[in-house]
Amino acid sequence: MLSRRIARPLLAAWFVAEGVDAARHPDAHVERLRGAWRRLAKSLDLPQPPPTGTLRTIAQAHGGATAAAGILLALGKAPRTAATALVLLTLPVAAMDAPTRGGSDDEDDRGPRPFLRDLSLVGGAAIAALDREGHPSLGWRLSHARAGRAAAAR
Repeated sequence: MLSRRIARPLLAAWFVAEGVDAARHPDAHVERLRGAWRRLAKSLDLPQPPPTGTLRTIAQAHGGATAAAGILLALGKAPRTAATALVLLTLPVAAMDAPTRGGSDDEDDRGPRPFLRDLSLVGGAAIAALDREGHPSLGWRLSHARAGRAAAAR
């Protein structure tokens, strides 16, 4: 359908841009990751964050995977799988961007907008992941096949 051919690339554009940015320029992403680690360490008794080189590799790998899944979604290649990957890749980012209850930290002064953006993108990707393009679900097909066999046996 035409709306899918337009909507998928529009949804994927942010994922591709953000993924490429994380892969090419990981330093800002490393700082966000380190800040999130510090916030979690307060409540979960985590050890010190990994070295900067390790965090940089994590940010680049996450960015590359996000960009690749976004490209697949935009091209319509395995769109449900790509969208599912985008949901799973974006949930940790949303958790990193979640505002804290105890007031704003020095690195958490951006407010709730990044978190709301991430949740919106997760929702859009979830809709794309569940889109069967008008085809019935496997459960529906099985129940109708069983009903057809039962009617034929009578």
